[in-house]
Amino acid sequence: MAQLSYSARLPHNREISFDQPPKLNKDYQLSSQRRIRSYFIDMANSKYEYVKQFEQPDILLPSTWIVVRIDGRGFHKLSDRYGFIKPNDRRALDLMNAAAVEVMKELPDLCIAYGVSDEYSFVFHPSCQLFERRSAKLVTTIVSTFTAHYIYQWGTYFPSTPLQPPYLPSFDGRAVLYPTTRILRDYMSWRQVDCHINNLYNTTFWTMVQQGGMSNTDAERELQGTVSSDKNEILFKRFGINYNNEDEMFKKGSVVYRQYQLEDPKPESKSGHRDEDDEAPVDESKTSKSQQDKLRKLRRKAQVVVDHVDIIKDEFWERRPWILSGKPGKLPEA
Repeated sequence: MAQLSYSARLPHNREISFDQPPKLNKDYQLSSQRRIRSYFIDMANSKYEYVKQFEQPDILLPSTWIVVRIDGRGFHKLSDRYGFIKPNDRRALDLMNAAAVEVMKELPDLCIAYGVSDEYSFVFHPSCQLFERRSAKLVTTIVSTFTAHYIYQWGTYFPSTPLQPPYLPSFDGRAVLYPTTRILRDYMSWRQVDCHINNLYNTTFWTMVQQGGMSNTDAERELQGTVSSDKNEILFKRFGINYNNEDEMFKKGSVVYRQYQLEDPKPESKSGHRDEDDEAPVDESKTSKSQQDKLRKLRRKAQVVVDHVDIIKDEFWERRPWILSGKPGKLPEA
């Protein structure tokens, strides 16, 4: 086979021939590769970068309380499939609380959470700068982290009923903003009042069905138009049940927060009440990244606890001022 010959034109019209192709300098080859790669990247950016215009900004308003509320999807069918006890299954509620505790541990920016049944509300301070306050990031992080721990710990609370598709737990979520501390507290109070109303109804309904032998339809019909006193009377006179003796978790829900040394309530103002909005919370938007990291480390040192107490009255908040102020308190003495 004839050997190929290569020629190149040099300055002054001189030509030289090679029996083999010229060997390019290694640095030159790398440089050429970079230029080619850069060319295609620039071309791709210039050609396709327009798609970014379809992304909508979802940064939440500054200086507002952020509440991410999650709810179980299709939990009515799921509870039937895995035999949840009616009206309250302690295993299921303990599992919800365990998942919420892990979310609080992983996200020190959270200050408090409240849960009842298959829902949980997670609260970020107005000063929170996590994910630059992007709604989608905050919601998806809460939902995915909670769901992951809920599924991971399922076997601990339901060892004899492993999860099986298509009956797998999942949650949806949304972010709601509250402009003042008073409105945030009203939201938390609303959820706890709702817990009490629903639990009293469900306790009465299922007692009438399970112990009274009534059908679901008949029990529902009899409870229509009743008030709390009527339900309490049905429980006590027919079944000897004092609703006040029911489990506190069933009546009040679950509150998850970081525990520091409890403080004595501060004296009331001349108007007869304390205004939480007068307290200056930590403004993380004006602190350096190192200072923000320090605050997170301090919060991580605190124990995350689950409580079943009244959060409507002032005492809970006054004895735990760090929840609303964002300033970590003193760790309890060992």
